[in-house]
Amino acid sequence: MEWIEKDRIREGVINMFRVNMGVKEGERLLVVTDLPQQEAWQQKDSSQLSEILKRSMLAKMVSEIGLESFPQCTVEFFPYPMVARSGTEPGEEVARRMGEADVVIAITTHSLSHTDARVEACQAGARIASMPGFLAEMFYPDGPMAADYGRIAEETWPLAEMLSQAEKATARSRAGTDISFSLAGRQGGADTGLFHERGSFGNLPAGEAYIAPCEGTGNGQIVVEEGWFRVLEEKMVLHFQDGLVSGVKGGGEVGEMLRDLLGLGKEPMALKGLQARRGEEYGARRNLAELGVGTNPNARSTASLLEAEKIRGTVHIAIGDNAHIGGIVSADLHWDFVIPHADLILDGETIMRDGELLI
Repeated sequence: MEWIEKDRIREGVINMFRVNMGVKEGERLLVVTDLPQQEAWQQKDSSQLSEILKRSMLAKMVSEIGLESFPQCTVEFFPYPMVARSGTEPGEEVARRMGEADVVIAITTHSLSHTDARVEACQAGARIASMPGFLAEMFYPDGPMAADYGRIAEETWPLAEMLSQAEKATARSRAGTDISFSLAGRQGGADTGLFHERGSFGNLPAGEAYIAPCEGTGNGQIVVEEGWFRVLEEKMVLHFQDGLVSGVKGGGEVGEMLRDLLGLGKEPMALKGLQARRGEEYGARRNLAELGVGTNPNARSTASLLEAEKIRGTVHIAIGDNAHIGGIVSADLHWDFVIPHADLILDGETIMRDGELLI
């Protein structure tokens, strides 16, 4: 496992606390990470475990740099047992600690973004940066954390407003993505990377406008290309009918895993009432959950979905939970699929053509 050079990330970490999180004297800072448990050690290979452990060590270093650089603040590091997948609740103790903090840095393998723990902590006033799959290189001077987040905000907020005003969206790509859905009545959001207001939340690195499509309206397909989803070595096609994934073709081992998670071949519940329970209905996991548009000019790498979905000029489509971004479906899964070289059409107007934003 390649060692992380603490001095090489120090400036980026300090900049994150100051610029992105707006840390003030006397605040309570919490850095959390998820550690692999026995099941992960049995099921994952050594390279996967090495990456997870390296990420947890990075989180520890971030907490140490915070303690050294912000002596007037309380800095706590809290590792917790890894859950099954992104969107699964992390446990009562994690939720309690997040709710008591002013600033939460979540450098994890599985995302806390679409969890009640994160939502309730924000409601309690915590400012939260969710950083699943974060890599140390993102803190380097030419990485996505070094972007001008003021400029990102200037571009992302108008784009979010365009999503809010649109009635219908269509996404297409060279590879064959072609899907349409309604956005009527839904509110777009902007992940700008500037979390200075009480209860604010987003990813780091940041840079995307996003919205939850109306449930039951998505029809068409998305094509996920090799290299644009972790360990995906062959093209994968997700078919959608009336807002649900109706089939997954190709994708090798990734496709097989996804078909199993979505219970394809089993009958999903109707969307009505899916917000009442979490993760027990395959229909909830199959839900067309999100449309996102990347706006970070420094994001380049596809090694981590966290960075890939922020690449300026990409579109991403998610399935599963959307209750935490303005939808009504609650699930124990939220997976994003990044579409490069995309066209995005809102109410008949092309705002992105072949990966180039036209606004």
